[in-house]
Amino acid sequence: MAVRPPLCASLGAILIAASLDVGLSANASRLLSVTPQEFLETCHADIAAAHAAAARLKATTSTAAGDPLAGLDEYDTAMGLLFNARDRSSLAWNVHPDPALREAATRCETDVDRAKTELSLDGEVFAAIERLDLTGADAATRHYVQRALRDFRRAGVDRDEATRARLRALSEELITLGQEFGSTVAADVRTIEVDPADLEGLPDDFRRAHPPGPNGKVVLTTNNTDYVPFLTYAKSAAAREALWKVYRQRGHPKNLDVLRRILTARREMAGLLGFPSWADYVTADKMIGTRENAAAFIARITVAADQVMSTDYAAILTRKRRDEPQAARVNAWDSVYLQEQVKTEQFDFDSQDARPYFEYGRARQGVMDLTARMFGIAYRAVPDASVWHPDVEAFDVVDARTGGGGRVLGRIYLDMFPREDKYKHYAQFTLVNGKAGGALPEGVLVCNFPKPGPEPALMLHTDLETLFHEWGHLLHHVFGGHTRWAGISGITMEWDFVEAPSQMLEEWTWAPETLRTFARHHETGEPIPVDLVRRMKAASEFGKGLYVRQQMFYAALSLDLHTRSPEGLDTSAVVAELQGQYTPFAFVPGTFFETSFTHLDGYSALYYTYMWSLVIAKDMFTTFSGNGLLDEETAARYRRAVLEPGSSKPAADLVADFLGRPYSFAAYEAWLAARPESPRP
Repeated sequence: MAVRPPLCASLGAILIAASLDVGLSANASRLLSVTPQEFLETCHADIAAAHAAAARLKATTSTAAGDPLAGLDEYDTAMGLLFNARDRSSLAWNVHPDPALREAATRCETDVDRAKTELSLDGEVFAAIERLDLTGADAATRHYVQRALRDFRRAGVDRDEATRARLRALSEELITLGQEFGSTVAADVRTIEVDPADLEGLPDDFRRAHPPGPNGKVVLTTNNTDYVPFLTYAKSAAAREALWKVYRQRGHPKNLDVLRRILTARREMAGLLGFPSWADYVTADKMIGTRENAAAFIARITVAADQVMSTDYAAILTRKRRDEPQAARVNAWDSVYLQEQVKTEQFDFDSQDARPYFEYGRARQGVMDLTARMFGIAYRAVPDASVWHPDVEAFDVVDARTGGGGRVLGRIYLDMFPREDKYKHYAQFTLVNGKAGGALPEGVLVCNFPKPGPEPALMLHTDLETLFHEWGHLLHHVFGGHTRWAGISGITMEWDFVEAPSQMLEEWTWAPETLRTFARHHETGEPIPVDLVRRMKAASEFGKGLYVRQQMFYAALSLDLHTRSPEGLDTSAVVAELQGQYTPFAFVPGTFFETSFTHLDGYSALYYTYMWSLVIAKDMFTTFSGNGLLDEETAARYRRAVLEPGSSKPAADLVADFLGRPYSFAAYEAWLAARPESPRP
């Protein structure tokens, strides 16, 4: 999911003009290599150009220059400039190594959001869009205009001036608070010290990378590169508990107050717009439709997963009692470790057995080769691309289909390894939103995978899934970045659909016929054994009940915090209540999950969207599983029907175009109900 010498007056205009040219903008990534002053002045030039386009729109009649859509062109230009400036800033403050440029990016994002708010509340702009003559316009254009008018009303353009003024103030407050919440989490990397003996169970490369310090202790951080393997493999329950607890203290105490202020501002904004809560407001323009539907969906999935979760929990409790005969319960910090033990003992699969086959370099090349074959593209390295850190790689995505002519479709950047003050999780960021006849789309993967070095960069299969997942977003951005209008380009459809294409691409990490094209032992070069993949797949079915219910806890928490009145709300008490309701793990006093749950900023009440999207992803995958995962015709049809249209039509229609029917829950429910057969008694 996030600042030299004086700039000559003409540079900003030059950069803007370049960003609107057909093809790749050489300045897009360059703008992450300039000085903070250049970054800000270019940002302000973009904002000024957007204001100028809006002014031309307001002066344009529906028949200006004989083009009934001339005004829409101006509106789209303004929105494209603002979205590109904001996306560029979000990327910069999440990844740039220079604190001054990160600060400049934060200021730019604030200024852009202020400009977007002003535009959304401009009654003259709204009136100009409303009077557009859509006679003869295509369906995508009509959908775009209808959505734009809806969004104007949702912003409050039809409210009185006093209300609009308050909405402006609240929007600015929420921008600042969101930045504060996220930056606090990013900067709050906590550590614990453990004895070398506490590394028992960890892979050898992890142990070598964590030698004892001068005091004889080993330092562990809350970065995922330490946290995930330690919670998965460390035999010491006490050490796991210590790391688990400090992980859930990140952002505390500062973000308790920041979150309270975010919830208060959102509640007031929703009320001014005619909604009883932020959850009601933010679900109204999604596939789900209403807060009640979101709550019903969470309840439906919770019930469906109940028996599976109970079975999973009983299995890990039984396993724990082998080590602690008197154990009455499983603690949260035990769960992943015990699941790993059950998978090893019951399903004959140890995730460390697969790591030698998932070396980062091979995995990255593997996803590139697979997607190139499926979708008729090629990746061409751009070694001289301007980048913001030496670790970053750039590739042009080229149309390699017959008749494609080697046309460049867009550019991707890979910022894949952890470093100080960088975004701590995994996400696809936008650098440039594409538009037919304008700039080509450019996207960035920001990840935290193990970095190749003296030790081979071996990944868990969960890391491989994440790589494919984020690559799915990247392709969606590139393929969808060629629509007529920038406002419906790329990943701009309903928020509860955007995860579906990326979730579906994860399925390719489970099939022997796809894995064996790249998953080779880093020492011997032998492809991953089919039997190992079979056992890995069987083991993956175990624990999904616990996983789904944990996801429903997150979904319920995000929805409930944005439904309840924030006045006097004890967010930690809500965490404790819902954790007990949705998971079998007891709440631990002194932990504050909500202060580092960054989805509360970016997704607000919408965490349910991950599972909603998975329902659709499982359904879409039935077409691939029926025709073959490497069937190029199916992939081409999927590209045309789902990925390339961007948000030219409602997401449900995109899915129906591909499936030949509306989506259903059947495939998801079958997946959830399926239980693996253990190869061991």
